[in-house]
Amino acid sequence: QVQLVESGGGLVQAGGSLRLSCAASGRTFSRYAMGWFRQAPGKEREFVAASRWSTSSTYYADSVKGRFTISRDNAKNTVYLQMNNLKPEDTAVYYCAAGPRDTIMVAEYDYWGQGTQVTVSS
Repeated sequence: QVQLVESGGGLVQAGGSLRLSCAASGRTFSRYAMGWFRQAPGKEREFVAASRWSTSSTYYADSVKGRFTISRDNAKNTVYLQMNNLKPEDTAVYYCAAGPRDTIMVAEYDYWGQGTQVTVSS
């Protein structure tokens, strides 16, 4: 079992930055692939970024590539999402997730956090 708790969301102006954190419980955190997803009102949950157990292997949605960075500290059981140059279209609830594989598919992740709101004003 893995429990995930996100934090770091908030209101920011376009062009600003936020760093989201996802704290995980469980001793086997390092074995899981971690993903960040987001869901805007009226839209489906979409992939943002993912990392294998080592952040030497990461990948991103095209919409955030070059602006967002996923990282993880296995010693602290925490994964981060650094978001720079934020745009109004980045406004959504952001979720972290844990699963056996670093995939873009929502259904492949076994554990989810409660989400944290990110709002970007124009």
